[in-house]
Amino acid sequence: MEKVFLVGGMRSHIGLTGGIFKNLPAEELAASVLKKLAEKYSCVLTADGLFCGNAVGTGGNIARLAALKAGFSERIPALTIDMQCASAAASIELAMAKIGSGLADILVAGGFESTSMQPVRMYAKTDSRYTEEGFTVAQFSPDTTSPRAMLEGAERTCQKHGFTREELDAFVVRSHRLAKQAREEERLREVIVSVSGSTADEGIRDRMSPRLAARMPKLFTEKEVAALLDADTDLATQPPSAEKLRGITPLLTAANACLTNDGAAFVILASEKAVKKYGLQAEAELLAGCEFGVDPRYSPEGAVETGVRLLHQCDLQPEQIDIFEYNEAFAVISALFARKYPALTERYCPWGGALAYGHPYGASGAILLLHLWQELKQENGSLGMLSIAGAGGLGTALLIRNCNVK
Repeated sequence: MEKVFLVGGMRSHIGLTGGIFKNLPAEELAASVLKKLAEKYSCVLTADGLFCGNAVGTGGNIARLAALKAGFSERIPALTIDMQCASAAASIELAMAKIGSGLADILVAGGFESTSMQPVRMYAKTDSRYTEEGFTVAQFSPDTTSPRAMLEGAERTCQKHGFTREELDAFVVRSHRLAKQAREEERLREVIVSVSGSTADEGIRDRMSPRLAARMPKLFTEKEVAALLDADTDLATQPPSAEKLRGITPLLTAANACLTNDGAAFVILASEKAVKKYGLQAEAELLAGCEFGVDPRYSPEGAVETGVRLLHQCDLQPEQIDIFEYNEAFAVISALFARKYPALTERYCPWGGALAYGHPYGASGAILLLHLWQELKQENGSLGMLSIAGAGGLGTALLIRNCNVK
């Protein structure tokens, strides 16, 4: 197998839905970052292809549209990958596999998303799922067509593992505190570019505190949680009894579930041959990757379980990993990780995670890799791992080695 190296990358600022990028179509947001990527790294213009994650865009191989809008040569092919939240990580792993097999030398991989410009879709009128108002959230598993499937999965996971509101909120406060500190210290200045005049990630709350987190509204009622925990309960025809409601405390809130976002992020991967040929700087070596599936009803578990599988696949102990970048779509993912490896929590998202920065679905895997690269580089770490859960009970994980550790 050919060695595969990360030689560069960048991301946009991360905007809130209806925020800084509210009028910018997803492909335009992606094209803006791709143009700046090509300006900084001329090797992009000789790339063998572009792999882009996108979850809620317009379809139609939107990656190709973004590439052409960015001014990429028509000869450079582009492929859109939809693994929902894990799309960008899957795109990077596919690019790694293609270079590793000798089928390519330089590939651009990552993803982009605009929830602000998310289209409304419709099922055919002959489909039992048809409604006049259409839908924005696809069906992720045979068990449900609920547009809140991901939130429901997170609430179920919180209840299954017996977490408390205080445990979850502690990770919220930590994430915002670390992200604020990283922003003030300009830790990510090498990889963030301004798009349409953007100046900062919009989701970081400077004053997030345990008191503020505790005031945030719950996303489910006691009756809704009871129905989630009892597959036979139908709220419309069979409301849960008082006995079932006793002791139930909804845990998911507007603080411990990340917001919806717009953003784009890309990395450049190259073979050892290309690094030498074009005089590129090898920043990190991509060592391994994997995907894994879990019960779709408990989809947040995918992040931790895929990470565990990757460690086993590489015959590594968790203590050998210097930095973990799990996607904090929900605080319960942080709590699961902390319960799995309680001695290593300080190594998890040391500059904050998605609870603060945000989670533009199709871009998040590339955002994690960019952050992990910079963390290893600036903290002089050697091995880093990222892992991300995806809708439908999926996960993708990647292992990298810092090429410039001192």
